[in-house]
Amino acid sequence: MRSARRFTLTAATATALATGFLLSTADAGVASEPGTPRTVSSGWSIPWGLSWLPDGSALLTERDSFEVYTLTQDGTKKRIGKVPDVVTTGGEGGLLSIAVSPSWKTDHYVYVMHSAPEGNRIARMTFDDGGLSEYKVVVDGIRKNKYHNGGRIKFGPDGYLYATTGEAQTPELAQDTKSLNGKILRLTPDGRPAPGNPFGNLVYSYGHRNPQGITWDAQGRLWEGELGDSKYDELNLIEPGRNYGWPKCEGNCSTDGMTNPKRQWPVKEASPSAVAYADGAIYMAALRGERLWRIPVDGTNAGTPKAYYTNDYGRLRTVESVPGRNALWLTTTNADSNGDGGPGSDRVFEIGLQ
Repeated sequence: MRSARRFTLTAATATALATGFLLSTADAGVASEPGTPRTVSSGWSIPWGLSWLPDGSALLTERDSFEVYTLTQDGTKKRIGKVPDVVTTGGEGGLLSIAVSPSWKTDHYVYVMHSAPEGNRIARMTFDDGGLSEYKVVVDGIRKNKYHNGGRIKFGPDGYLYATTGEAQTPELAQDTKSLNGKILRLTPDGRPAPGNPFGNLVYSYGHRNPQGITWDAQGRLWEGELGDSKYDELNLIEPGRNYGWPKCEGNCSTDGMTNPKRQWPVKEASPSAVAYADGAIYMAALRGERLWRIPVDGTNAGTPKAYYTNDYGRLRTVESVPGRNALWLTTTNADSNGDGGPGSDRVFEIGLQ
């Protein structure tokens, strides 16, 4: 295994990591081309969540083992603990995303979203040299089901925690602004509604089917990737209080009060999970589509998508930009029931942007 290039943590990068958000240095609408993926680490089974620590290493979750690991940029992997009270759903649930606190250097908090016996929840744990400890539920009351659990959490540039939730195979929940399902949620680190939320609760936007990806561009605009039903998957530009259509709309539609996606794909070409912003483009990891999409963005407009690595590495789950370097990390999900690999068949890649 080749070692990752050494990277220096500058003061600016350290500040950005501490807030959980790193803006790309390039935002002129010019998207770099992704190069050939290099394996950082192998032997994984459904790595789902990925979040960066201030030292440039990453925390990763495994969906079905409920384990959390650190992974350095030279490929050193270390188990740090197992999240309690997690259950599988026999489908897409389990231990999903992870997010490092913007104040991790002082509070040592990490947040996880997972399936529990009574539903999906967001919890907080302490991570230090002793591993994971001090589990505390921050948000519960999110319905779970075998499929459509959403599950991505990230801290935004405003310092609040954002979470994507699926409609738990109950489509009408997506249109109910009192329900936490089929939504993007926005909350304070202790689980209260963030100031300025449009409905006075945790709900930030609604009308979502199964969103699994969120990212912010260099101007702080929120973009979301969403799995559709049988017609179209979506890339949405998220604004507070907007209705993104499901189940009344899938892809573009002319129904009053609905917000259309910026881009849509046939489901066989996408089934998107994570999205990440880097150098003027959104990168979207595709599960069923088995490819990485690059979508140039210019202001609020999304340009023509281009696919990379089609069918080369199987199902792609999580993509994140690497702090301080012009690169991405990308994970596979080939060890699940829809993949063609067994336990330990998944990998973490690094992709240079040129």
